Amino acid sequence: MRTRPGSVREAKLPAREPVPGARVVFLVGFMGAGKTCVGQALGRQLGWQFEDLDDRIQAREAQTIAQIFRSAGEAAFRVAEHQAIRELLSGLGASHRVVALGGGAFALAENAALLEATGFPIVFLDAPVEELWRRCQQQALERPLSRDAPQFRELYAARRPHYLRAGLRVETSGKPIETIAAEVASRLRLR
Repeated sequence: MRTRPGSVREAKLPAREPVPGARVVFLVGFMGAGKTCVGQALGRQLGWQFEDLDDRIQAREAQTIAQIFRSAGEAAFRVAEHQAIRELLSGLGASHRVVALGGGAFALAENAALLEATGFPIVFLDAPVEELWRRCQQQALERPLSRDAPQFRELYAARRPHYLRAGLRVETSGKPIETIAAEVASRLRLR
């Protein structure tokens, strides 16, 4: 297994079995990993509702994510994000749902603890940082934390160990969206 200096070796992570019969799946990963697209596809394939946490935050705050960063800063955004996660979790009920979280949500210990406490599967969508950077550059979406390639790589390196806490890691590099969604469903035994 090839690893970069200072990186987390996946072989050292505790093995966790996905929860069969789960009714909620959380998708985590860095910018450009495909959380929204894969989440929408997975929702369609399973006949489940899809929710993007960023959409919930924007509706609650009546601003785009970029506007929140510009007007109030990242710290205020993280508070709004945490509140949105709490609200989401309290309103899950018996619904079947796929939830895409923002790139920094699972990297914060208090958010990770809330999500892990649900017992529902957390799936890390991963790809090489160069591919994630390329994907973000091709999208018209304004991403406040993707200003330049060195900063992007540094943030990815800082967040990746947190993402590796997820119960399941799925490589997205070079795969069609529908294939990734089908792989998630199969590996979680949701079909």
